[in-house]
Amino acid sequence: MERDAKLRGETRAVWATAICFVIGTALGMLVLVGDARPLTGEGSIAMPAAVIAGVIAAGAFLTSTLMHRRGETMPMPRWQAVVSNLSAGALTVAFGAVTVMGVLLTAEILASGLQGLQLSAIGGGLLTGVAAAVGGRFAFGAGVDLRTADLAALLFGFLVIGTLFAMITAADPRWWELNFSQLGARSWAFNGTLLVAGLLIATVGSYIGRDLHRLLGDPVLSRIALVVMLWAATGVALAAVGLLPLHRMPIPHDVAAISTLVLFATAAATTVASVPGRPRALLVTSIGVALLLVVAIVLWVPFGLYSATAVEAVVVGLGLLWMATLVRVLAILVPEGSRPSARPSLMRARHP
Repeated sequence: MERDAKLRGETRAVWATAICFVIGTALGMLVLVGDARPLTGEGSIAMPAAVIAGVIAAGAFLTSTLMHRRGETMPMPRWQAVVSNLSAGALTVAFGAVTVMGVLLTAEILASGLQGLQLSAIGGGLLTGVAAAVGGRFAFGAGVDLRTADLAALLFGFLVIGTLFAMITAADPRWWELNFSQLGARSWAFNGTLLVAGLLIATVGSYIGRDLHRLLGDPVLSRIALVVMLWAATGVALAAVGLLPLHRMPIPHDVAAISTLVLFATAAATTVASVPGRPRALLVTSIGVALLLVVAIVLWVPFGLYSATAVEAVVVGLGLLWMATLVRVLAILVPEGSRPSARPSLMRARHP
């Protein structure tokens, strides 16, 4: 029975991929009608193709979510259903943004190896259809059963893709001599990446709260709400780093960056304290990451062995390593299935 359900799900995914390809190809041909265009640069096919593929991927995720998880919020109280729906909306935007950045990065890579290539409306439309099919397939599959670990992987992949695209298109090729914030100078790519990454971190926090609720239930709902709010604040702070570029608002930018680090550390510590049983893998990783951060900062500030860019890369890498351990531990501990709350409100319990 379970095998048949999985086969039906795979069949739906195949059909979704085909539909995304057809829609992407048709829209691509319609938008790119006229003279042949290069892959990248002014008047290229990269941006129109990326936007079309991103919109289709977002639609595929939303369609899949409505198909497979529509009834999940029905037994939930209103506040819990609102949180779930807001998370789904944020993920719809995130999947579209991931697809856009992925297409733009791929176009830049292809253009470097296929210099001088120009595509007509038919060729550009087919390329748009392929991009829409890949993004749509991934997004549709995520809508079936999205786990916290999948979100963490999505966050990691998006940060890598967005940062690489920002590096390739950076106005100053020697940005790395200062810090990553230089990528945001006169460039929407890096700032946009931080904005969507902030949205993803807040959504990951919502899913962490969901997992903790499935583990611990309503008695510790206030503590779980604190965890979710701290992760949401971390996401807002990271988005503010992108919204307040260094070259325009240096002081607010630095305040937002420092706030992101402090809030991330606070959210991580609060989350570890909330996981029942204090799993050894999570504790060892948390202590190890903290020690490595101290070592990295000591080697940077007093000794100056490397630039601020290297320190930022180490901090982000260690943070993602810690998050990967957290979501894997939760995946082992958390039971399957939704757990509707018996609390009509976060502020008060239901009395018999």
